[in-house]
Amino acid sequence: MKTQGGEAGVVQVNPANGDLHFGAGSARVSVPGMSQERAIKLETDILGANNRVAQQNRAHFESHGVTALNFVSSPGSGKTTLLCATIEALKARDPGLHVAVIEGDQQTSFDADRIRATGAPAVQVNTGKGCHLDAPMVAEAFAQLHSHDHGHGHAHDHSHDHSHHHDHDHHHHGSRDLLFIENVGNLVCPAVWDLGEAAKVAILSVTEGEDKPLKYPDMFAASQLMILNKVDLLPHVKFDVARCIELARRVNPTIEILQLSATTGEGMDAWLHWLDHAMGAHHHHHDAAPTSEEAALRERVQQLEAELARAKAALSAGTPT
Repeated sequence: MKTQGGEAGVVQVNPANGDLHFGAGSARVSVPGMSQERAIKLETDILGANNRVAQQNRAHFESHGVTALNFVSSPGSGKTTLLCATIEALKARDPGLHVAVIEGDQQTSFDADRIRATGAPAVQVNTGKGCHLDAPMVAEAFAQLHSHDHGHGHAHDHSHDHSHHHDHDHHHHGSRDLLFIENVGNLVCPAVWDLGEAAKVAILSVTEGEDKPLKYPDMFAASQLMILNKVDLLPHVKFDVARCIELARRVNPTIEILQLSATTGEGMDAWLHWLDHAMGAHHHHHDAAPTSEEAALRERVQQLEAELARAKAALSAGTPT
């Protein structure tokens, strides 16, 4: 690789084929007219301000018994369909659970309207030209969710208290609240923006190609769970499940992986079980290093997942396993 530098940034040139890599500098990005040092300073300042609000969000969520999950994916992965199916399943299984959604898009309220049709409260956040949600947006949307609940006679009504205090509970049902944050469809920008969530959940559909974890490593490295969605379409698309899992674990050895179909319901029980665990364990889940036994179990699960993927592929092709 030949590296060319200058005040505007750094680019690596592959002499064999002329390929260009503009993320070779210390800032890992090239901005026209901006030095690498200036780009790093700006990112530090902007993300630092965001992360301070994210920490406030995290404390606010935890004090109110809210488990917040940040759904990230490319457009068309099936995030909203999965959310609607999840909300309906949770309503049937646990009617006392309060579920709300913050919906992020550049424009329109189409997805928030679909969420509201399930009966769950939702606030749409349109980012305009922005390609991701940030922590201040989420803070304002969370306040709007409670303001909306109060003004419309929610079952846990506090409409007599018009001030918003951060030290009281908005809901009184055993700290069993779920907040889904559906981020703007984008596998790049949302990776580095902390919203105060308990975990990022990356949705990857089998219509997108198994190479996405390696092409967009920051997103999958930042996610605790990858949901491989639309598995009902596997017989109709060219998608190597085993390779996708291998690539995801190459960039994030501890990432958890679930395979499901939001339309047929396949794999939904495992997803609901994961949510139960997240609600009960998110406050300490990230801190403990995996034991050798857990690592061995994870490796065995990966082997079984790969074997299952090969068996499904063989069955769909009509060949003996």
